[in-house]
Amino acid sequence: MELVYASKKVEEQCTDLKAAKKLFAGSSKLAVSLIARVNALEQAVVLKDIVVQRQFHFHKLLNKNGKNLDGLFAIDVKARQDPWRIILRPLDEDNEQFKPCNIDEIAGIVEIVRIEEVSRHYE
Repeated sequence: MELVYASKKVEEQCTDLKAAKKLFAGSSKLAVSLIARVNALEQAVVLKDIVVQRQFHFHKLLNKNGKNLDGLFAIDVKARQDPWRIILRPLDEDNEQFKPCNIDEIAGIVEIVRIEEVSRHYE
């Protein structure tokens, strides 16, 4: 699958071990896990290859506090009990967001994903 990044900073955090460690306040375990998750995304043919693997805990983000999260999904950086998530946006062949973004209908055809951020999403 092709990965694009919301910013150069996000790309560095996802591809450079030193930048990932800095993001996680020096945690090598989280940094290595992030790099491994990004590698898994790259190795997938379509997004469904990730969706069906339970260890990623792929889930839709819900709108809250007035923030529009339509079309955004997340996977765990390491494990469900950790607060860190990789925030993803499936894109079509023109690098545009699917509208509507019904993951059950599009997961089998999505070949491009934009990584929006890596964050403690629920804090």
